[in-house]
Amino acid sequence: MTKGIFIASNGQNVGKTTSCLGLLSGLRKRFNSIGFMKPVGQEHVETEEGHFVDKDVYLFKEHFRLEDPILPMSPVLFPRGFTRDFLDGKIDHGALEKKIIDSYVQIAEKHEAMLVEGTGHVGVGSIAELNNAHVAKLLGLDVVMIVSGGLGSSFDALALNKQMCDAHGVRVRGVILNRVLENKRTMVEKYLQKALDRWKIPLIGCIPYTPFLSNPCMGDFELLLKAKLLSGMSSRMRHFEDIRLIATSAKVFQKLIQPGMLIITPASREDVIQAALERHWKTKSDNRDKDMRLGFILTGKTPPRPEIIAEIKKSDIPTLYAPMNSYDVMKKIHSHTVKILKEDEEKVHEAIEVVESHVNFDHLLELMS
Repeated sequence: MTKGIFIASNGQNVGKTTSCLGLLSGLRKRFNSIGFMKPVGQEHVETEEGHFVDKDVYLFKEHFRLEDPILPMSPVLFPRGFTRDFLDGKIDHGALEKKIIDSYVQIAEKHEAMLVEGTGHVGVGSIAELNNAHVAKLLGLDVVMIVSGGLGSSFDALALNKQMCDAHGVRVRGVILNRVLENKRTMVEKYLQKALDRWKIPLIGCIPYTPFLSNPCMGDFELLLKAKLLSGMSSRMRHFEDIRLIATSAKVFQKLIQPGMLIITPASREDVIQAALERHWKTKSDNRDKDMRLGFILTGKTPPRPEIIAEIKKSDIPTLYAPMNSYDVMKKIHSHTVKILKEDEEKVHEAIEVVESHVNFDHLLELMS
């Protein structure tokens, strides 16, 4: 019989996909074969074959080179308008359940084990009667919960989500803490396990906060701002430690500029652009192999002049133009939750490494039903 586990979380944007990357990688080393699926998806992408599938499924299939057909890995999507159609009776709930079960069976019969990723917190999908607890029950799987690093608030959110699992007769078998601050890790592990003891649920992982996984790259900004790179396609996955809105004089800016800086400035501020380009070329001339690793997001109603674009292209600095004011761009960036793109191999490998090294896989194997 195929073993399996359903990975849920106590909220959205707590690192469930990041955790699943490491879990699948670790489980692949412990089973001869393992399948992956995400029964219900919200954010979807179009594959080269023209199929629409959940974006995480596409990421996992591409990175791990999974051989299963992609459509059963992502059987149900909630595109725009889905919930209205469901409530209007245009969508057959029973057919959706059957599609999920049939897809799971189709993949599971080929493998020793299955890793199933949920969507958002446990209640997501309730409006269509397909929340995570309901889907886990359909598939006969126990749940491991990914919880955002912390103690009181994390446990409170966990308690709410566990109640929904209990109501559906689904067992929460283990908890993995994610994004735990290193200076609090020992304390949080100790006391969260004490709190979990009342439910006899083990803490099977405590993943430290890794700043790099939250660092955006130019590819993230392309999607966020719905803008195409004007320059620097080879550096689309470049990450930035420092994001600066530059509204000062070019003379002052020259003192601020540092390697790894993303510069947000109006396209009309050609003095700032030129100052950054001068620093880029000076660094190149001083050390041919060194790169300032800069990036530009140019803003404003007036796009950059062709002559400026040509100069930027010579430098190959990744550059976007967003026809909005700089304040709105910064507001979008600061409220944006960074997701892992399938092309961002550096971030995918970092996620796998940090999760694999901080999860007790022996304990996880004992929990798989």
